[in-house]
Amino acid sequence: MRTEHSGRVESLGVSARGMSRRTALRGLGVTMALPWLEAMAGVPSERARAAVSGATGAAGAAPLRMAFIFAPNGVNYEHWVPKGSGADIVLSPTLEPLAGVRQHVNILTGLTLDKARANGDGPGDHARSSALFLTGRQARKTAGNDIHIGTSVDQLAAQQVGLGTRLASLEIGCESSRKAGNCDSGYSCAYTSNISWRDEDTPAPKMIDPVEVFEALFGDAEQTASRREMLRRRASVLDFVRDDAQRLGQRLGASDRRKLDEFQQSVREIERRVQRAVRESESEPRPGVERPGGIPRQLSEHMDLMYDMLLLAFRMDVTRVATFMLGNDGSNRTFPEIGITEGHHNLSHHRDEAGMVEQIRRIDRFHMERFARFVQRLSECPEGEGTLLDNCMVMHGCGISDGNKHNHEDLPIILAGRGGGTIRTGRLIESPRNTPVCNLYLELLDRMGCEVDSFGDSTGGLVALAG
Repeated sequence: MRTEHSGRVESLGVSARGMSRRTALRGLGVTMALPWLEAMAGVPSERARAAVSGATGAAGAAPLRMAFIFAPNGVNYEHWVPKGSGADIVLSPTLEPLAGVRQHVNILTGLTLDKARANGDGPGDHARSSALFLTGRQARKTAGNDIHIGTSVDQLAAQQVGLGTRLASLEIGCESSRKAGNCDSGYSCAYTSNISWRDEDTPAPKMIDPVEVFEALFGDAEQTASRREMLRRRASVLDFVRDDAQRLGQRLGASDRRKLDEFQQSVREIERRVQRAVRESESEPRPGVERPGGIPRQLSEHMDLMYDMLLLAFRMDVTRVATFMLGNDGSNRTFPEIGITEGHHNLSHHRDEAGMVEQIRRIDRFHMERFARFVQRLSECPEGEGTLLDNCMVMHGCGISDGNKHNHEDLPIILAGRGGGTIRTGRLIESPRNTPVCNLYLELLDRMGCEVDSFGDSTGGLVALAG
């Protein structure tokens, strides 16, 4: 409970020993967790220590976070794959947006999603691509409700380390899900719409409306209606926690006060963007088009806003496990803001026609620009003796390699972050052809402190991550 007396700072998690990582600012229907502050360095929580499992690296006792970003329909691999080897590489045209953050990422080649191949089940590569992306398990081919897959890597981690945070995991996306029907050659739409699976037949539904994500980060379910009204009135969650923030600020050092002020400004900036999207959707309704209330008109702003709220969730330690579907596999979305008016899926079947290949290359680069921006922002958030990115493992990739070929080997995988100092970055890591991508997942789970001997079709760890 929030204290009503300025002297009772213990209710804010502050004591003579320092500040708990679980300290939060509270108000009516609002809970605002805090970013890493210097006052927290002396009293890392038991849960944080358990989640880090010893791999604290440069940022001391800061916990590790893990996220998976999924891009649909594969890429044009020829324009994606870099040249060279090791740290001596030349970024491809598609990967050029990573130039400013290349020291923070590894580019991985040779990884394979074998169970996404037909394996006797015929066509349906898009459904298998998304459903198997984080599970590595063969999907039962069905357009009905008798779906069968397996627990995904993010949900396995959430089950083991998620109790240390308010949200065990966070699932977000930019296209709505379909729970039933045939979406790809006899496969259920649940397969093409989800990459996160709680168990063999239960997807973890994703949120695509920034308003809904904002509510998940800051409030209680009982106060949903009042917060939506607050967003419409342009009020701020900061108004509800102002008293707690002022009391806490009186007990912090100058450096932490600056961090707290900057953090609150960043929250308000995101909040204003959500409010702007709500006003736009209310003032410009499109007949016959279902558009949740907080989705911006521009796809780039939608993606960036979701990325920024994911960053905020990690920064506040609301969750340590997340997935982000940029689009459902098989998506035929257009990209008018970069001059692409034909559907993505149609263009991916380009049959080497130069004009279509060029449009796919631009879509692939668009996705990479948004990801590079996210990585840059993670690297700019101080945490302990390092940055938030130092304590993250963020994978960006697809379950299909080349969209025109529908192949599932040589997946286009990028891994950002140093995993608490356990991953050497800035390299091209070339694995032998047909190395299971689940070998990578096994390494990430180990760093998250999960007890698991194998995952999916793994054959061992991807030891090259450590360098």
